[in-house]
Amino acid sequence: MQLQECINFLLTSAQHTVSQYLNQKLLPYDITPSQYGVLHCLWINNGTCIPKQIAKMLYLETPTISGILDRMQKKELIDRVINTENRREILVIITEKGKALEEPIKKIINEVNDEVMKNFTKEESDFIRKSLLQIAEKELLQK
Repeated sequence: MQLQECINFLLTSAQHTVSQYLNQKLLPYDITPSQYGVLHCLWINNGTCIPKQIAKMLYLETPTISGILDRMQKKELIDRVINTENRREILVIITEKGKALEEPIKKIINEVNDEVMKNFTKEESDFIRKSLLQIAEKELLQK
């Protein structure tokens, strides 16, 4: 099999290209694509989530999320507090600074999506998204 036929190579290459482009667009706001993912989780969940919930939504491991949260807390985008209803649980709470990024960052995400998908028809774009989601949700490691 040629390298360009390997699904891992193709997915990794495409992800790298899109991630670098998104990184460039997010640079003025001092956030990374991963940090955007966390902010998005908080924006759609009334500003509060637990790390495990964020990890599941982003298809990442909880320890990976911890590092991202550390950097975001230093930037004052989020705070972490003990859940008063379950003291064994930490809550991730968006700050005002994190909330203020919602509109400009959503605009960037829409622009990046439009740019990346501009050479595809709506049907092709829908198919690509659906296919990538199917791959992301497949539990390959269970086999």
